[in-house]
Amino acid sequence: MKVQLGVFVVASLVVCGGAYAQPEGYDQTNGHYNKPAVSNPSDTAKSPAAPVPGKNSFTESEVKSRLEKHGYSGVSNLTKDDNSVWHASAQRGGRAVNVTIDYQGNITEQ
Repeated sequence: MKVQLGVFVVASLVVCGGAYAQPEGYDQTNGHYNKPAVSNPSDTAKSPAAPVPGKNSFTESEVKSRLEKHGYSGVSNLTKDDNSVWHASAQRGGRAVNVTIDYQGNITEQ
């Protein structure tokens, strides 16, 4: 009987153990998935709803560096609006553009 109970307990742990494994980014303390601060740091692909309002932790120099890294030059007039979205004037491909950068790092030309 003890052997059968032991086999049952071990089998139960093996089967149920997967239920405790959560995908990367899952926070068990609050039961939510944590969004990364930057949606895709190596790409300028933007979220469909970009710019996404949210608490922005980028500093002015970090925003300027990110824009320059993605081909923008002459970055000026950097301001952050009430939704924590950064706005700037810049040059890209020989033309003047207005850009935004949100807390996820999405760059949007306007």
